[in-house]
Amino acid sequence: MRFFFPAKERKDATVVHYVQAVFGFKPKNIDFYRVALIHKSVSQSNKAGGLLNNERLEYLGDAILGAIVADFLFRKYPLAREGDLSEMRAKIVCRNLLNRLSKQLHIDTVMLIESHTQAKSAAGNAFEALCGAIYLDQGYKKTQKIIINKILLMHLDIEAILREEINFKNKVLSWGQKQQKQITFINKMLKYSNHVPLFRVKLMVNEKVVAVGENLTIKGAEQEAAAQFWQTLKKEIKAE
Repeated sequence: MRFFFPAKERKDATVVHYVQAVFGFKPKNIDFYRVALIHKSVSQSNKAGGLLNNERLEYLGDAILGAIVADFLFRKYPLAREGDLSEMRAKIVCRNLLNRLSKQLHIDTVMLIESHTQAKSAAGNAFEALCGAIYLDQGYKKTQKIIINKILLMHLDIEAILREEINFKNKVLSWGQKQQKQITFINKMLKYSNHVPLFRVKLMVNEKVVAVGENLTIKGAEQEAAAQFWQTLKKEIKAE
């Protein structure tokens, strides 16, 4: 069941209880978490006369979450190449997974949102905003420990997620078609190593090189280049 709490009716105790139950600690400054759970559809006025909602904290939390996941994967998979790590990170912080995770965490039961709002990523965005709130309230090291122990290891099957195939090339081509951009993949065989060829693929948008991938197969190199470029599109895609 989904609940919608008008701002004046939602008690700070509700937010404190939620943070303690999900993340395992008591907030120092409840204001960060209160704002993290305000969707733009019910934006409130702040003292400066501006609108108060979780969009700024979402921006911050996205960066913090990305850094924590990147560091986690870097240490967990010491032999993984840069392109592989980028693809792994993209799978974990992708919008669909964060939306599913937010349902597991029941974020929609404590966030403030207009009841008729059609925003399928609202709870996933609120999760990122909560990551930003935790960072401001607890600092990076504590946030890193909380996200890894209370979220990544407790609620996600990392190995299963990493086994899922994501066709980044198709995603980039679909984006290019929607945005009327010319997408081109140019491949080149670099050299043989123990009689095994290495391929390099340049991803071009409107004749400009935007990413380069290397792999033992052309398909793998294309996916690596597309995964790199997809990261730069994340904010734009999420806003659509």
